[in-house]
Amino acid sequence: MEQTISESNRTKAKVVEDFKSIVNDADDLLQATAKVSGEGFNLARAKFSEKLQTAKASLADAEQLVVNKAKQAATATDDYVKGNPWTAVGIAAGVGILIGFSFGKR
Repeated sequence: MEQTISESNRTKAKVVEDFKSIVNDADDLLQATAKVSGEGFNLARAKFSEKLQTAKASLADAEQLVVNKAKQAATATDDYVKGNPWTAVGIAAGVGILIGFSFGKR
């Protein structure tokens, strides 16, 4: 379960990072076209700028959600390990043995 939560958090973080990159590229594109004129183009640029601001706000919200979920997962894991230290040691040893066997066969 921990692995699933960790994988989910990594996936969410990757999506946020990709979205952040897209927003930054769009912002660069918007600024690069600032000197291009034309009424239709100006309207399109204004509409795009508005959508870009909305996307930035959504990105900030998503990033905060990912951070909060990661903190909750870390706290839950910490609480579990503190409450069940021998179980956690056993799980860690089992995972270590599996990793050792998988690399040992190569």
